[in-house]
Amino acid sequence: MTQGKRMGSLLTALLTAVAACKEKVAIPVYETLPVVRRDIVVSVNATGTVQPVDSVEIKSKASGEIINIPVQTGQEVKKGQLLLQVDPRNPRNALAQARANLEVALAQQANAQSQLKRAEELHATQAITEQEFDNAKLQAANTKAAVVKAQTELENSKISYEDTDVKAPKDGIILTKNVGVGTVIQSATGGVSGGAVLLKMANLDTVQIRALVDETDIGKLSPGLPVAITVDAYPNRPFQGTVLKIEPQSIVQQQVTLFPVMVRLPNPDHLLRPGMNAEIAITVGERRNVLAVQNAALRTQRDVASAAGVLGLSMDDVQKQLAAATPARTDSAIGQASMGGEARTDTTARQDGKTVMIAMPDGREVPAPEGFTAVDAKKIEAVFAKMRSGGGFQSLSDEDRQLMQRFRQASGGGAGGGGGFRVMGGAEQGAPSGNTRLDRSQRRQQQANLAFGGSYIVFVTRNGKPTAVTVRTGLTDLDYSEVVSGLTEKDSVLILPSASLVQAQQQMDQMRSRMSLPGMGGGAVVGGGRPAGR
Repeated sequence: MTQGKRMGSLLTALLTAVAACKEKVAIPVYETLPVVRRDIVVSVNATGTVQPVDSVEIKSKASGEIINIPVQTGQEVKKGQLLLQVDPRNPRNALAQARANLEVALAQQANAQSQLKRAEELHATQAITEQEFDNAKLQAANTKAAVVKAQTELENSKISYEDTDVKAPKDGIILTKNVGVGTVIQSATGGVSGGAVLLKMANLDTVQIRALVDETDIGKLSPGLPVAITVDAYPNRPFQGTVLKIEPQSIVQQQVTLFPVMVRLPNPDHLLRPGMNAEIAITVGERRNVLAVQNAALRTQRDVASAAGVLGLSMDDVQKQLAAATPARTDSAIGQASMGGEARTDTTARQDGKTVMIAMPDGREVPAPEGFTAVDAKKIEAVFAKMRSGGGFQSLSDEDRQLMQRFRQASGGGAGGGGGFRVMGGAEQGAPSGNTRLDRSQRRQQQANLAFGGSYIVFVTRNGKPTAVTVRTGLTDLDYSEVVSGLTEKDSVLILPSASLVQAQQQMDQMRSRMSLPGMGGGAVVGGGRPAGR
């Protein structure tokens, strides 16, 4: 092949590649989705094993050969029921000997009392010496002590004889059986070894699950939270329990820090058995039938510029829209007003021309409500730190409580609103007259909601044009977020590509521009920079 032919083939291949690159790749600019009502449930998931609440190891106080075991593993027994019998012959013989010894001691005591009575009469007539009279009194005292000793030995012999029948100390189920008929055992009280464990039993009316929870989720949990439990044996039958306690000592497994969490649940049918693997879902937040928006529609101040560029809006346009927009009242705000609270708009506090920001427990910064100063913001952050350290709401001063209560109310967290900012405990706005204390379930729910919610920017279609709107969110399940203010059911939000996708598009455009040849019209924009139809 000549050099001219090779150059012609190379040019043809290059032109073909450039033509292929110039074909537009259909990348959707955005998707429009309506604001809908839905249930939002946030839970912490973990795995664990079923354990009995109170198990008992059965040992024998008697020594000897086992002659009878009338129970089997899995059998339900009642308190006082015979579980195991040890050979009673030696204890029975010892009991008979103790009874005979007591009879001898009683006879000796009676004889000594008669001798003492005669010695008293003779001593009164000075027929016997003083020493002989003292000997008679000593003999009577010795026989009395012998009677007490014989009675004690008899009682101990009775106990030893009764101990040959090992009985159930409580109602329960036999979990394990470690011995059989013919095994010779040693007394648990008479030997230094403490005796062997013969049986193990437990009451399974109530069981518990020991689950290991990641340290990143442990701050969301508190005793009393509801728990949904599933086991492999009954995949279609969920069980319900509550968080009993969170162990203070962590466990490190494969360089991951975990904390044991104990979950207690009723087990009346004894379906759950010790050792079963269980999956638990601890509900830390729940909203029913609330306005919700996809998290993909939420934008922060950092990435709003890239989203505006996709829509063909400048940042000046976005800032003007945000300044002119008046957040619509959601049903949450209406519910708050109906219960005596004030329906607020999405106003923020400003100082020296700057928005006052508050660092939330999850690391986000949110605008402070109107009327709050920078000093108030620092105090609120200090209260968050105090509650995170384990002090809880009860450790706060009256001044701190009043500040957090005002912060909650100003942030749209009324009794009917389910807002994103909550405080733990204290009086609840909209509560019945005279009831200034929340019950435990409400306090736990408010504690769980403390770290949820924030202020974001979404783009909606209004008057046929994309418009930036500030919204305040509440609970989120990572797919959807509760809308506290800023949107209504009539709105539709725009699901925009991420900043990384926009950047990738721009890099692709630059690459095509560099690859274009003179006269080929290079530099075409792939995918477009404006909404379809504009």
